[in-house]
Amino acid sequence: MLRTLSATHDRFALNAPFRISRGVKTAADVVTVTIRDGAHVGRGEGVPYPRYGETIDAALAQIAAIAPMVQGGASRAEIAAAMPAGAARNAVDNALWDVEARVAGSDVATLARVAAPTPVASAITIAIDAPDAMAAVAARHAAVPLLKIKVDRDDARAQIAAVRAAAPAPRLIVDPNESWTIAQVTGLAPFLRDQRVDLLEQPLPAGEDGALADIDCGIAICADESLHTRADLDALRGRYSHVNVKLDKTGGLTEALALADAAVAKGFGLMVGCMVCSSLGIAPALLLAGRAAFVDLDGPLWLTQDRDGGVVDRGGMLHPPAPGFWGAAA
Repeated sequence: MLRTLSATHDRFALNAPFRISRGVKTAADVVTVTIRDGAHVGRGEGVPYPRYGETIDAALAQIAAIAPMVQGGASRAEIAAAMPAGAARNAVDNALWDVEARVAGSDVATLARVAAPTPVASAITIAIDAPDAMAAVAARHAAVPLLKIKVDRDDARAQIAAVRAAAPAPRLIVDPNESWTIAQVTGLAPFLRDQRVDLLEQPLPAGEDGALADIDCGIAICADESLHTRADLDALRGRYSHVNVKLDKTGGLTEALALADAAVAKGFGLMVGCMVCSSLGIAPALLLAGRAAFVDLDGPLWLTQDRDGGVVDRGGMLHPPAPGFWGAAA
């Protein structure tokens, strides 16, 4: 029987505004791909991201264009060659992994030759707000293993200090989302060390991060917007100590696994991250979490209602979805 493919636009309301330096969102808009192969059904999700020129309509059009290939039995490698890296390919690639595992009577971890997901310390993200409001959120999560603070150019020092005072114990990621200048990075470095910041994520715009090669601020710095696929790694040497692997940038689990291997081989530490998405976008990324120094997969925790059977957070430990949710039969 030929495979069939369908794709939809799904929207998930957020339980609070998600503010970063580029703006604010109140809902997660995703594309959901469903591939049927006989009695077996595989699903995948992607989050088209305006920062990378993506839209829901364009992603759906990309998926429709390669539907005949999928229905004709094309492999994940053939799909990767036919589609650009990004959210649309992410949804298709992960749906293919899911249905392949079900057809094989196996699971994706076994097929990919990686460890099965287990509970993992995943960052609880604190979105941009007034420092006292951010401190209030931090106080509610003061016992978790890892916090991530979104900051902007204007009030970063006060925001970071407020969060750290309210939550002295957790490891700390600071994420300016490309909003800082190199002068801010160097000027704030002593303060960041004093606040025990463990990782600074993409402080400079992707096109201006060459300046990072000229400084040593004494803090680990992670590439996010500057990294999409393996082709980007060589340019990041000397600028970053870590790289953030996101499946919506790599175009699916297939490239994400290869990117992680290549990054480690080149001496980078790993972070695994996500967009604001449902648990269907997180389940494949959990296959990378066990080897990452930093895990930031709390996207579904921002949703008013996640997909049934999705991930569960318990005190900053993210537990995998229910059996059968993605990547294996129940």
